[in-house]
Amino acid sequence: MTTAAGIIIGDEILSGKVPDANSGPLIALCAEVGVDLQRIAYIGDAVEDIVAEVRYCAERFDAVITSGGVGPTHDDRTVAAIAMAFGVGVERHPDLVKMIRAWWGERLTEAALRMADIPAGSRLVYSNDGLIPMVAYNNVYIFPGIPRLFAAKVKALRGELEGSKKHLVNLYLNSDESSIADRLTAVDSASPEVKIGSYPRSEGEDHRVWITFESASAAAVNAAVDRLLEVIDPAEVVRIRRSNI
Repeated sequence: MTTAAGIIIGDEILSGKVPDANSGPLIALCAEVGVDLQRIAYIGDAVEDIVAEVRYCAERFDAVITSGGVGPTHDDRTVAAIAMAFGVGVERHPDLVKMIRAWWGERLTEAALRMADIPAGSRLVYSNDGLIPMVAYNNVYIFPGIPRLFAAKVKALRGELEGSKKHLVNLYLNSDESSIADRLTAVDSASPEVKIGSYPRSEGEDHRVWITFESASAAAVNAAVDRLLEVIDPAEVVRIRRSNI
């Protein structure tokens, strides 16, 4: 299964001036196409922090999606930082220059042309969203931070990622989470292919704990569920729901 990481960049996010609106669409896309999103990092605009995070993620995950820091102003440092992370320079792409000139027309400024700068050797990922193409260097996809533009480019990313649907079983129990913790730990240890989550529920629901079993292997999921069902009282089971995600 393809693995992915997201890097949300911007001092405005960390300071609370602007709420993050981009991790949600990224999470939803990865779940939809069966990509295992394993990390979302929030960092500021400091070049050294972007360089370090990009290097960390690019070495560990199949796809890395960055958000923010690609505009025309002094605090838009993502492109230069990604270039530094891979030891390449920054170049101005002629196709992007043409698009930006056509888009801005008489309003064009030298600052606007900064948005045609890309890490040297990048490729352009075209789509039919009416926007300038997405830029990708190796396994790093460079997204705008503006939520409307990010959401549009997420759709273009769908064609770049290959995943596999996960099998999911939801088990709802009328048990205290602490009372089944030891048995759940044993099942988790015996089921390395399965991600098992345990979530206590609030009053007013018909169950007290919700347990999820998730894996690319249906057989592994079913085996883990059976292991737990063997060691709990059947009367504690409220319902079981199976699905693919």
